[in-house]
Amino acid sequence: MAKVSKRFWFQLHGWFSLPVWVLFCFICITGTLSVVSHELTWLTNPAARASNPNNLPAKPIDELIAAVEQQHPTADITSVLVYEPYLVNAIIFTDHNKPQAIAYVNQYTGQIQAVNQGITFIGFMRALHGWLLFPWQSGYSVGYYLVSAMAIVMFGALVTGLIIYKNFWRAFTQPKLRFNQGKKTLLKDLHSLAGVWSMWFLLIMSLTGFWYLTQAIMWHNEIDIEEHPPLVSIADLPTSKTVPAISLSQALQLTKQQFTDFEPHYIMFPEHSRGMYSISGSNNTIFYDDYAFSTTINPWTGELAQTKSPGSMNALQTISHIADPLHYGTIGGIWTKLVWFIFGVILSGMSITGFMMWRSKLAKTTKAQLLTTDYIQEAQ
Repeated sequence: MAKVSKRFWFQLHGWFSLPVWVLFCFICITGTLSVVSHELTWLTNPAARASNPNNLPAKPIDELIAAVEQQHPTADITSVLVYEPYLVNAIIFTDHNKPQAIAYVNQYTGQIQAVNQGITFIGFMRALHGWLLFPWQSGYSVGYYLVSAMAIVMFGALVTGLIIYKNFWRAFTQPKLRFNQGKKTLLKDLHSLAGVWSMWFLLIMSLTGFWYLTQAIMWHNEIDIEEHPPLVSIADLPTSKTVPAISLSQALQLTKQQFTDFEPHYIMFPEHSRGMYSISGSNNTIFYDDYAFSTTINPWTGELAQTKSPGSMNALQTISHIADPLHYGTIGGIWTKLVWFIFGVILSGMSITGFMMWRSKLAKTTKAQLLTTDYIQEAQ
């Protein structure tokens, strides 16, 4: 069996990393910012801060909704998003002069601090990183495919990089940075050292990226990962009542009875007379996202039509609910987010230093070829 040369692995590593370096670097940078998008929102947007100087307990969600309905009497509340305790609750509604609006309601004071009719910074960064703002059509987005396909590039660069870097484990105990041997040597040391220390991060990003690519293919082919919420039976529809028999607070109470220590994070109201309450949240389980526990509740009868928790998930559903916390570093709150942010910066820097090394090598090769051509021409 022929032995593969180191030069081959080096060239393969370059092809995995360099032809798409601009796109790859952009995705790394936007992903790094997405990790701390909630914290950046808190820093830059005072209206999004849930100030609580008097240490008040959070008000029930139905009281926050009532505050929005009082200010916008004709509003149709569609959903509620609950973020970290230091960010306001987002109550999404439509009105006759607002096709879609988000009320920023302080959950401690009940005050509406702003009404946003555009895309939020959090939503913008996730969309920019997730699918490059490419439109969705027929269940797929070209941008989503492009971003998730970077998992192949990243995994290939990781494997070939480790093959090239002999005895890479020494970088943990004997890190080497040579500042006095020129720019080329320093770039190489920085790139190699960052790559070795980021192996675990590269592997996580690759594996979650592979899942997102698989998920995109499934969506495109109309293969469902989650079950669709059932519809209210026609027999359950009231003949005269126009107000649901079960209020939101009662639906939340039913959900909390179903799951201990349940914390709601997303609530969707019935979209029509046969629609149901959809309530999703968490209960302090590590690795699962904020939507791993959910109930679907019949608004007319109070029946628990559907429930979901990690214990009842199949393999694909489990992967779906642990991919985001691993990809965005939310598994341990702000501290793991900071770790993911730091390594996101390192990964972005690696793509830049890799390109600088490639450009330097290309310039050197081109110069040597030009000198050789000139020598041959003079000899003739």
